[in-house]
Amino acid sequence: MERRRSLALIDSNFRRRAAISHALAGGAIHVEPFEDIFELTMRWPRGGAVLVADEDCAVEDLIAHMTDHGEWLPLIAFSEGPDTGKVVRAVLAGALDYLEWPCDTARIITAIELAESAAASIGSLRLREARARSRVQKLTRREREVLEGVAGGLSNRLIGERLQISPRTVEIHRANMLTKMGAHHTSEAIRIAIEASLVA
Repeated sequence: MERRRSLALIDSNFRRRAAISHALAGGAIHVEPFEDIFELTMRWPRGGAVLVADEDCAVEDLIAHMTDHGEWLPLIAFSEGPDTGKVVRAVLAGALDYLEWPCDTARIITAIELAESAAASIGSLRLREARARSRVQKLTRREREVLEGVAGGLSNRLIGERLQISPRTVEIHRANMLTKMGAHHTSEAIRIAIEASLVA
């Protein structure tokens, strides 16, 4: 027997939301319709995928919410007659697939299957990135500059010259940076900086 899949549908257009829900009803997909991202966050699904209408930065906002809260679900964007630029922006933001509505149920099921199979690895990567970013955000501007210098392989003296501060001050910033990031040593701080995309 085929597994029943769960799909959260976010679309502010009531008619289209009803049409998509109706098209998928009775099949292998259980649809939970939501008017907007806020409504979804009030009843966050335990699993499945999210199909979101690509309007008013909805894709970016949903990705930002999932990253900030460490709650990751595979995301599929859709719109009516999207141009290539719109599709590229959504995929770069984190959508795993993009559908042009209207489309048939088989295409939606295929998109969900592909998104779910990619979700585990991509989700854990996104969560690591989110945790790293939250650690880096605790740093002051100067501590972040010191971290960039450390990640660039510079000594305290060279970092000090670059920032026009003494090596001793660099040392103090470096110690504070490690404490705030919860890093036990410099290499761990560098790894966190890389995961946070602070350094390449």
